Amino acid sequence: MEQKINIKNIHHWGIGYNKKPIIISGPCSAETEEQVMETAHDLSKMGVKIYRAGIWKPRTRPNSFEGVGSTGLKWLKTVRQETGMLTSTEVANVKHVYEALKAGIDIIWIGARSSANPFAIQEIAEALKGVDIPVFVKNPINPDVELWIGALERLHQAGITKLGAIHRGFSSFDHSIYRNIPQWQIPIDLKRRIPSIPIICDPSHIGGNRDLLQSISQKAMDLDFDGLMIESHRNPDEAWSDAKQQITPHSLSILLNKLVMRQPKPNGVSLDTLEDLRHKIDKYDLELMELMKKRMEKAQAIGRYKKENNMTILQTGRWEEILDKSIKNGAKHELSAQFITTVFKAIHQESINKQNVILNE
Repeated sequence: MEQKINIKNIHHWGIGYNKKPIIISGPCSAETEEQVMETAHDLSKMGVKIYRAGIWKPRTRPNSFEGVGSTGLKWLKTVRQETGMLTSTEVANVKHVYEALKAGIDIIWIGARSSANPFAIQEIAEALKGVDIPVFVKNPINPDVELWIGALERLHQAGITKLGAIHRGFSSFDHSIYRNIPQWQIPIDLKRRIPSIPIICDPSHIGGNRDLLQSISQKAMDLDFDGLMIESHRNPDEAWSDAKQQITPHSLSILLNKLVMRQPKPNGVSLDTLEDLRHKIDKYDLELMELMKKRMEKAQAIGRYKKENNMTILQTGRWEEILDKSIKNGAKHELSAQFITTVFKAIHQESINKQNVILNE
């Protein structure tokens, strides 16, 4: 289905960028006209061409600051007039769309909570019919690439050809240094399935902490993402929302200057060595498949034994023992606990699936 999405190349969107990375920056929330304008002028002097600011802020708790509302659109209009920067903001419903379009907002994005709701996306798509404005869609809060693609498809069916994706990480109950777990494989899978889609990384919402912005931004560039959306505020520590993840325009300039920009296929570089290494990886992958086959055969044998002796599939103590032992062995081989846990959870689930078939034949 997604192969039918015909997206214009981002360099033909008319947003003023001819090379990577595209930078979108501005405060998490528009708070006052002075704050919006001061931040905008500082970013404009740096060469940032797209200004972002939250006008309507869907917060988890109702007593939190939820944005200045439509008043902020006037401030963004002034930003456009005084700096020449394009303006962007988040929309979450039809009313937001109409007001943003009326105010002349250049680019809109759809947030993670909205992209997880097909009904909301459909209503926004219908409100945008006939207006081919650039639209970015943040990943849903849950790690579901199908839901992400579905949101893009609905907008495309409404006639939007300037479509992009924003990777802002995924909610998780697991303890992590990140506010939202990156799960980089999901945006990578999105790019594999829709090769023409431009992907912008949002390190601010992934990290939730300004100390993590540099490393997340570099990772996104190393994965050949098209750009970054980073929250910038004239005085981050006094921001009315998400203060810890915002940085000053000056700090943003330092971050961008530190980025190492790499290319998929640099001119004049032989790929022979790379191809040889890839060939070896392919060989190891085949060996892994053979080992997995043998492991699952033993899991099926265990399943038959459990059926004969009327035993439950899940043996919690045994599973904890396997996981703990594997994490320790993985550390000896410089494999992270997160990687080992993810791999062995998948192996364990497949073993359960196979044993379940046997017990219920």
